[in-house]
Parts: sequence; structure tokens; C-alpha cells
Amino acid sequence: MLNALEVFTTVVVGVMVGVEFSVAFVINPILNALPDDSSQRGRSHGGRMLGAVMPFWYIGSLILSAVWAIAGWHHDGAGLVVTAGALLVLSVVMSLLLLVPINNRGKTWTTENRPDDWKEQMNRWDRFHYVRVAVIVAAFTLLVAALA
Repeated sequence: MLNALEVFTTVVVGVMVGVEFSVAFVINPILNALPDDSSQRGRSHGGRMLGAVMPFWYIGSLILSAVWAIAGWHHDGAGLVVTAGALLVLSVVMSLLLLVPINNRGKTWTTENRPDDWKEQMNRWDRFHYVRVAVIVAAFTLLVAALA
């Protein structure tokens, strides 16, 4: 049963990492290359869509990692899982303090009501997101290493 939990947790976190990586390095660069109205509308829509799903994914990943750490406490790799869990906690804290406030503003913007500094706010979100991606990639890497 522990093996199934380990694999399931790793897959869930890995897919989350893939989504966030693609947002950072594929989707947002595509949106940024579009004309302003399309770019802003696309990012607002993405903020609404992913903003509804990602909190459950992040918290679910954290819970799965915590269960793995507890269930596998006396097995090899437990320290790696605990460290991965700590990184996932950091990613949630970063999200709540840095990214969610910007996302909550951005997802309500239209071409008529967006602020003059909307691009600067999106660039700030992108910079925070790059750091968060690095944190969750590190957590995922530790979970994979703990499988060995």
C-alpha cells in the first residue's frame, strides 16, 4: 500500500509541476506575444481557470506528501519526503502571500477596467511564479529520489 501511495503522490506532484512549468515557459510567453487586449484577456481567463483548480492541487500534493512521510517514517527516503513536504509548504505560503493577491486582481480585469500598470503586475507575478516553479521542481525531485 505504501508503494501505491508513493507512486500516486509522485505522479500528482509531477503533473502539477508540469502544468506550472508550462504556464511559466509556454503559455505565458505565448500570451505575452499577443496584442495587449488578447494578452490581458488570456491571462485573466487563465487566472480564473487555474485559480479555481490549483489551490486544491497544491494542498492535495502537500497532504499526500505528509501522509507518505508519516506512513513511511521508518523507511529509506523519509527525510527526502519530509524535505519535499517542507518545500511544498513554502510553495503554498509563496502562493498565498505573493501570487494569489496579484492573480485575484488580474482575473477580474477587462480591457476597460485594467490598471495602467497591468503589465508590470503580470511581470511581477511571472517572477514570483518562476521561483515557485523552482521550489516545486525541487520538491518533485526529492520525491522521485525517495522512490529509489
